Amino acid sequence: MQELDKLNQLTESHGELRPGKGLISGIVALSLAILCFLGVLAFHFPEYLTTPQLRQSYNVDVIRKIMYAALVIAGGIAIFNTVFGRARWLALAAFALVALTALLGGHKVPVNDFADNTPYIGLDWFILDLLGSSLIFIFIEKLFALRKKQPVFRPEWQTDFHHFIVNHMVVGFVLLATNLLVHKLFGWAAKDGVRFWVQELPFPIALFGIILVADLVQYWTHRAYHEVPLLWRLHAVHHSAKSMDWLAGSRQHIVELLITRTLVLAPIYVLGFSKEVIDAYIVVVGFQAVFNHANVSVRLGPLRYLIVTPNFHHWHHSQDDEAIDRNYAAHFAFLDHLFGTAVQSDRKWPDRYGVQGDYVPDGFLKQLAFPFVWKKS
Repeated sequence: MQELDKLNQLTESHGELRPGKGLISGIVALSLAILCFLGVLAFHFPEYLTTPQLRQSYNVDVIRKIMYAALVIAGGIAIFNTVFGRARWLALAAFALVALTALLGGHKVPVNDFADNTPYIGLDWFILDLLGSSLIFIFIEKLFALRKKQPVFRPEWQTDFHHFIVNHMVVGFVLLATNLLVHKLFGWAAKDGVRFWVQELPFPIALFGIILVADLVQYWTHRAYHEVPLLWRLHAVHHSAKSMDWLAGSRQHIVELLITRTLVLAPIYVLGFSKEVIDAYIVVVGFQAVFNHANVSVRLGPLRYLIVTPNFHHWHHSQDDEAIDRNYAAHFAFLDHLFGTAVQSDRKWPDRYGVQGDYVPDGFLKQLAFPFVWKKS
């Protein structure tokens, strides 16, 4: 019971983790053990816990090897920390999850044929994205940190992590809802002749085209979120983050997510870009969405006037007066320069993040309700 209380205190806290006491390695072990446990559940119930579009893209044998390596690493760290008395409560929790995962079959759970049209949550997408994003972007943030004193577990990280979990778990609902809306609202606009011409474009031109089309829609949609009071109620949740890092971009109201994805996917569907081009676009947008919120000092010289960088997007999240309602583009910074909404400042980086007045509450559930209960004073 005491160990459980310590775990609860750990998840509710924030701040820098001091090396040498087993906390850092213990958290790594526990995180890997949790992901492995979720992975074994996905192996047992793939029809309900995995994303149909995603499971066609990854190699299950490779996933099994990754899970095995993660189990070995988590178990090894847990045993080492237990033997040498380093945060034993954390080590024992990690070891217990490793043992439970192994008892449930671990990486060897067979996956037989299963129905492909069942309702599901995207547990596999959550696992792969969390593992990949945390490994890549935490490493990048430590190498090129903008705010070097900002810890990985900074204030309000729990809220952003809850947004990350929910927005990834309901990926199936989001995909289904957006596809239905796109086909219902914009199906009439699809023309075979235009689609054929678009699909015949060379890959580099088509990739540039899909990003440009998506960003033009994203720009005006994003601008509407700022200029239309009713839409700002939703978007204020995203802007309420007071710290910028790889996890901050996950803070997004589910209704905003549905609206934006529907509007961005509409021209992509109508124009008929090929699957290869759409897949490449998804990689680009996935990377930029995380990287541009990251706590990294990257400006890219003159290229920053063409491409959206962390510096460009950090200004968009600033409370500083010169940054309000500026820098809307998601990919191409030249759109804001073209439409006159680029930040003009003598300073390289903003001072403060969040909404002016800090009126958005902290906590996932409170932020979920916020657009519908907020009464502007």
